[in-house]
Amino acid sequence: MAGRISQLLDPKRILLQVRGTKRTGALNEVAQLLQGHPDVTNFEGFYSELLARDRLDTTCLGNEIALPHARTEHVKAIVLSVGRSDTGILFENSQENVRLLFMLGTPKTKPGDYLLVVSTLCKLLKEPANREAFLTAQSPEAFIAAIAAAEAKL
Repeated sequence: MAGRISQLLDPKRILLQVRGTKRTGALNEVAQLLQGHPDVTNFEGFYSELLARDRLDTTCLGNEIALPHARTEHVKAIVLSVGRSDTGILFENSQENVRLLFMLGTPKTKPGDYLLVVSTLCKLLKEPANREAFLTAQSPEAFIAAIAAAEAKL
């Protein structure tokens, strides 16, 4: 696994203006960013497992953040896409409004890598200044730079 979240990010996989205002529509928008990713071997299988996991229990972390994810055989390595909404997305299953989505796919065979990525994301997202930087980044490149700057402080 890449040692840092910023190394998992690609500007093409960051959508700073999610249009959907409901959970499933927004999840689809952000998931589509992973369509064609070289480490996603079966996009439909990955997406199906992601939705099943999201229906099982809320993926909301609080502070207007959600971490929809799937541990799946349909990815060869960890994949990550990000969606941001200025107005928010209603996650009906928890009645939370979400403005940042970090969508993660991890191989079933790498539970340690999955836990490391989730742990690092949680550390980054618990800091109000980091959340503000992620919510105000003007471009995907600036978003990645904000993540890298936050990681440098860990």
